[in-house]
Amino acid sequence: MDFKARIAGQPGSADALAAYDRIAAATRTLSGQAVRHTLLETGRGFNSECFELARTLLRAGDERPRPDGARLHEFSDSGRTSLELALFSEKPIYTDLEILTLGDSLTWLASQLGASDPLVQKVLAGKSPRDRAAELVNGTRVRDVAFRKRLYEGGAAAVAAANDPLIEMARMMDADARALRKVAEAQGEVRQQGHAAIVRARQSLLGNAGYPDATFTLRLSFGVVKGYEEDGKPVPAFTTFGGLYRRAAEMKNRPPFDLPPLWEKRKRYLDLATPMDFVSTCDLIGGNSGSPVVNRAGEFVGIIFDGNLQSLPWDELYSDQQGRSISVHSAAILEALSKVYRATDLAQELVSGRRGR
Repeated sequence: MDFKARIAGQPGSADALAAYDRIAAATRTLSGQAVRHTLLETGRGFNSECFELARTLLRAGDERPRPDGARLHEFSDSGRTSLELALFSEKPIYTDLEILTLGDSLTWLASQLGASDPLVQKVLAGKSPRDRAAELVNGTRVRDVAFRKRLYEGGAAAVAAANDPLIEMARMMDADARALRKVAEAQGEVRQQGHAAIVRARQSLLGNAGYPDATFTLRLSFGVVKGYEEDGKPVPAFTTFGGLYRRAAEMKNRPPFDLPPLWEKRKRYLDLATPMDFVSTCDLIGGNSGSPVVNRAGEFVGIIFDGNLQSLPWDELYSDQQGRSISVHSAAILEALSKVYRATDLAQELVSGRRGR
């Protein structure tokens, strides 16, 4: 019996069944515009740092005068610091790489929408994707941080007066991109509300018998440190610094197994028996990386950073037979800080909780 039949008659089942239909309709709408949304609003058809800067400047001029609640979320007051940090970054932008990536993505844009598409024709302006990319990248001034600051502070009028070719291309497709985004956000909300109704009916039917869904909200997971078997061979629960160096030597220090020169230079100072990583049965999901691992005494013992291949199905179904979370051991952090990076004061502060004088 399928789930729709099972929830019939349960509290909230009418809402849940209607939610199925709403989700299906929303999904059809999203599917129908998925290609254009990916190309235009997500920006995959204009893949370059210069284009992202140009569009940010264009939209900032339009969005910033509006009330905070009426802006696109990336231009909200709460996100201003992050937005400006990225917009005014001094990191280098390489012209040849920009031409290559923008040219490739314009080629993909034309292949997906077709050469006869009106937007494609306006974007390419009668040129090949590579030639058009070179023209736009060489002609734009958005690589200049001072130029970006002047336009950002001057608002829409300054942006329009700049007559920058890449900004004007972003303007050319911005109305279409915004319309696609509006539909995506509206239908995405329909899907979220529909899922909430289905979860309520599911909870009414299953109670605590069902495994909880994974969200990006705060959650705790409990497990044990435990190895596993793969291809009939035992995989130990712990690795060590010694194993790190042995593995690098076995692979002849070829990437990605090569060690930084500093680690080779200071190998003799390390206790190679120090545990480096460990695996556990703690259930994890995307977003858990960087989470602290504590023992039953509440002591910090590591940081989650990955899961093994067998943990991938945990998004849908948890099993501790082979799936494992992978954490870096706290002892490895202290050992590396003290003996590789010579940050002994920091290591002592982490242990004592107090900054040395």
